[in-house]
Amino acid sequence: MSRFRTDAAASVSTALIDAGLTDRMRIFDTPVPTATEATRTLGCETAAIVNSLGFNGDGSPLLILASGAHRVDTERLAGELGFDSITRASKKFVVEAAGQQVGGVSPIGHPQPLRTILDSDLEQQQWLWAGGGDPYTMFRASYTELLAITTATPMPVA
Repeated sequence: MSRFRTDAAASVSTALIDAGLTDRMRIFDTPVPTATEATRTLGCETAAIVNSLGFNGDGSPLLILASGAHRVDTERLAGELGFDSITRASKKFVVEAAGQQVGGVSPIGHPQPLRTILDSDLEQQQWLWAGGGDPYTMFRASYTELLAITTATPMPVA
């Protein structure tokens, strides 16, 4: 039996181990679905929380990994990424694209590759905390590690 609550969290753990990042997952007794909850639970700065945000870019899934301290500027990003518009994806759209529930979406462990943008301001943090596939699980990584395992495009998102 897996120590994780969901198959999605187990898949994220496997992806981390496959990338050589062992002992990075933390499982919590209570959910940490927001940057505020994660900050309170972990005792870190909000800027060190990686929000995995699902967007719809002209009908295509787009995952934006934003600092918990930022609000994504969708209008500017749409222009820079060549979309007519970028809008927040519905919960159903996120689950279908990421295979994970909102409030625990991870930067990794998806059923298929997702176009991913990594907030370049996260590079200022020594350690980052990202969703682990469900609201009860998170993992720790450096900016360089997160960039490598996601193959994201780094850019400012705020």
